[in-house]
Amino acid sequence: MTNQAPPLTDYDVFSADAALAEGVARHVAPERAEQARAELSELGGAAGSAQAQEWGTQANECPPVLRTHDRYGHRIDEVDFHPSWHRLMERGVAAGLTDPWSRPDGQLRRSAAFYVWSQVEAGHGCPLSMTHAAVPALRKEPDVAAEWEPLLGSHIYDYGLDRPAGTKAGAIAGMGMTEKQGGSDVRANTTRAAPLTGNGAGSGEYTLTGHKWFCSAPMSDVFLVLAQAPGGLTCFLVPRVLPDGTRNTFLIQRLKDKLGNRSNASSEVEFDGTTWARRIGEEGRGVATIIEMVAATRLDCVTGSAALMRQAVAQAAHHAAHRSVFGKVLIEQPLMRNVLADMALESEAATTLALRLAAAYDSAAGEGTAAAHDRALLRLAVPTAKYWVTKRCVPLAGEALECLGGNGYVEESGMPRLLRESPLNSLWEGSGNVQALDVLRALQRSPESLNAFLTELGHARGADHRLDAAVKDMLTQLSDLDGIEARARRLVERMALVFQGSLLVRFAPPETADAFCASRLGGDWGTAFGTLPSGAHLKTLVERALPVS
Repeated sequence: MTNQAPPLTDYDVFSADAALAEGVARHVAPERAEQARAELSELGGAAGSAQAQEWGTQANECPPVLRTHDRYGHRIDEVDFHPSWHRLMERGVAAGLTDPWSRPDGQLRRSAAFYVWSQVEAGHGCPLSMTHAAVPALRKEPDVAAEWEPLLGSHIYDYGLDRPAGTKAGAIAGMGMTEKQGGSDVRANTTRAAPLTGNGAGSGEYTLTGHKWFCSAPMSDVFLVLAQAPGGLTCFLVPRVLPDGTRNTFLIQRLKDKLGNRSNASSEVEFDGTTWARRIGEEGRGVATIIEMVAATRLDCVTGSAALMRQAVAQAAHHAAHRSVFGKVLIEQPLMRNVLADMALESEAATTLALRLAAAYDSAAGEGTAAAHDRALLRLAVPTAKYWVTKRCVPLAGEALECLGGNGYVEESGMPRLLRESPLNSLWEGSGNVQALDVLRALQRSPESLNAFLTELGHARGADHRLDAAVKDMLTQLSDLDGIEARARRLVERMALVFQGSLLVRFAPPETADAFCASRLGGDWGTAFGTLPSGAHLKTLVERALPVS
């Protein structure tokens, strides 16, 4: 057998990614840099192993199965997974992907690990993401947080609904927010919450009646859901197993048959009036209670899409480095090199942005001027990044698949799975329109967020004339409020690009920053990948993106 690329396996996913490794070194505290590098390199070796890749394949080829009843007709509402799913979850939990809270630089190190491990298989990232993101919401009720936070932050994966969560070594969280009639408009939810004691102010215990059209990870130990209490839309905690060991009423009606993300169970569930729940936060403050959870999962959408883009580029570049066409290795063909360089540029920009946001989360938890700046920055930068990075994932995955030719269209290559997965993060936690409108909302209600955003861009002022011109154009768009809602996507795209450009000008190699500003900001860029302008350092860009195998 000749002229076939070997499998991209048994390599360190972290160390082979220059943009990721450099970004972690840049943002993590110097005294913790070596430990972070060693931990991520170990996880990167596991992610690049043939064993882990086989787990990812098996988890998708053998998707979860709903078991509504046992052999005797008793309602059980359980979901069966292939053993490979549990191996992936076990390794992810052990790597701290549910726990950014227990150590300094926790969010940065956790996001980098999420980026690495997501490249093995994206579906199981959903429960890992929701488990870590549930903690800020639970902290609205300190006694509830004291009970659940140690379980959700545990590094032990303890699967099963055979006992109460309090007797387990670790727990996983899901969520159920959207309903048929409302979708992203959660204020249209009709699920009702009836207090068990007076108005609920005493015990905080309620019963729920209603449905959830999308309930993620229904095999989890506990869920955060929204329901209409007497005081308005409210957040609730719903455990699958009650403290006395009995099953809470949690009726799984069916699993969704999805385009991608097939290893992960997404479901429709119903609450029948006996479903026990605990209030989290004040009645009528449901959206405010979960907003930090939404922000954390939106960051994971950015990180997950950046990870998928990186894996797609790695596979395409690896193939091109080993495949010869018309007497020359593909990676040396000028047009193919342009395609690979353009995709590598997109991937690095996404990675650099995701890491900056993760570092801002760590900073925002502190005190002082820098913390206040990053808190304000995140309010605007997260929906901006979520909109743009997740949107870029689909065309990049398709282009990377094409780099493998017909082989890329065959399931065995793994590229179809990447392509099917690529639209998900743009939909999860609010589609593109929701993100764009949220940016407008932040601009109108949180002027300090725009000040922080402009301050961030100001760190690169004068470094590249194309970046400076693009920032000026963005400010012009911001000053014209006529029809701003209809133009929101154009505005948010420009904001995302100038943010990425400013970061690359500050931190990336000159060849990378120059190519980005020339194409994305200078106007010399086509509608498809592979249209970088002449003068771009294509060979340097491609070599920087090559995985080491």
